[in-house]
Amino acid sequence: MGSKSELHILFRRREIKGAVKRLAGEISQDFRNKNPLLLGVLKGSFVFMADLIRLLDFPLEVDFIGLSSYGSGTETSGKIKVVKKLETPVRDRYVLIVKDIVDTGLTTAFLFDYLQKKRPASVKLCALADKPSRREVPVTIDYLGFTVPNKFIVGYGLDADQKYRNLPDICYLEDGT
Repeated sequence: MGSKSELHILFRRREIKGAVKRLAGEISQDFRNKNPLLLGVLKGSFVFMADLIRLLDFPLEVDFIGLSSYGSGTETSGKIKVVKKLETPVRDRYVLIVKDIVDTGLTTAFLFDYLQKKRPASVKLCALADKPSRREVPVTIDYLGFTVPNKFIVGYGLDADQKYRNLPDICYLEDGT
């Protein structure tokens, strides 16, 4: 991305609100009597997760996990490490991973494996956005907000070098040079 990157709106806040409401309805049907653990993947999921849990009217718990795929630049090295550990035991729990975007699938697949070793009752995935054009490993998304093109997505919690998380719309950055 050059210094003249331009923002273009992909989904407006009212579309996002509608998608979050739809997802909350689907999740409510599946988790109402299960006291699930909603597990936010930091940092990108926090805005989405905050809006989502306010629409869920049943007992639940919340925890966060921080994962990093260390490497240089914008490309993942494929080596994932846990940088913020879970604080809530997941054994025999119904876990719903809440993620901002599924891209290559490497981080998501790592997280599924990580959680399965802790023997939860089930693990499902809720993603705000899916970018299937970049997928390297298969991932099942149980609850999906939007499918996005192969562009650099920002806003509504998603960032570019820690910028743009506070945008109310989901946008993409395009190099204007």
